[in-house]
Amino acid sequence: MDQILDITLTSRKIVSQFLKGYTLAQLNTIPEGFNNNLIWNIGHIIVTQQVLVYKLSGLPMMVSEEMVEKYKKGTKPEHIATQEELAEMKDLLFETINQTKLDFENKNFKNFTEYPTSTGYTLKSAQDAMAFNDFHEGLHIGIMMSIRKFI
Repeated sequence: MDQILDITLTSRKIVSQFLKGYTLAQLNTIPEGFNNNLIWNIGHIIVTQQVLVYKLSGLPMMVSEEMVEKYKKGTKPEHIATQEELAEMKDLLFETINQTKLDFENKNFKNFTEYPTSTGYTLKSAQDAMAFNDFHEGLHIGIMMSIRKFI
């Protein structure tokens, strides 16, 4: 599990560079030919990890239901993210993973509702969810790298 979480932290460090390297206006820009923006991808990454690992384990998430509704699978940017949302994302980017690491160490993930992903892979445990999450974050980092060329 340590290796999976180390990969997640590496992913989050890459994502944090987007938060530091672009203005709020740039983060909110949806380039022509895309259906989302940098900040939506970042919010989506944070929310997805929480839903896959915590919600499917029956544990409280560190993100609000409002955030889940804005950034869950199947959504798209329908608002301009604010400076407050940006600050919250900066905090959650690492706080969520640090807490996940503690929760794995403390063996807090006892139950899990199996979940068939859109890729056809079925998650059967919180550890499966974290491993899949690394794949998911990699996909969105790739999208973000494409978006940044056009803003």
